[in-house]
Amino acid sequence: MKSRSQGFSLIEIIIVITIIGLIVAWAGNRIFGQGEKAKAGVAKSQMQDLMGALDLYKLDTGKFPTTQEGLKALMQSPSGATNWNGPYVRRAEQLKDAWNNDWIYRSPGNDNRPFEIVSLGADGAEGGEGPNKDIKSWE
Repeated sequence: MKSRSQGFSLIEIIIVITIIGLIVAWAGNRIFGQGEKAKAGVAKSQMQDLMGALDLYKLDTGKFPTTQEGLKALMQSPSGATNWNGPYVRRAEQLKDAWNNDWIYRSPGNDNRPFEIVSLGADGAEGGEGPNKDIKSWE
């Protein structure tokens, strides 16, 4: 009796490779898709740190930095600032959001707030959904 050679046919190998590829693509999308969501969380945390630094700035100087002075006033004393006791942030990188874009700072802010800090999200443009959604200090 002749024995048939054992092994996989080309079709079986292609099917298995296709299934493995689909699983890898699905898992990669789930894993890498979390990166942008994580950056949004980091941006919110960074924003809270900046808000605390702004509170310390106000305690020392009696006011929040103006829009023109911006967040740089947390690193170096603006001209005419009295009782500035900074720097209130340690690194210049803290003045950038999780996507390495400059924070938008306004003083006074919207809705009678003393200031507002905004990150434009992953796309760096106003508006957006998901990872491109703007992150605002008072939301």
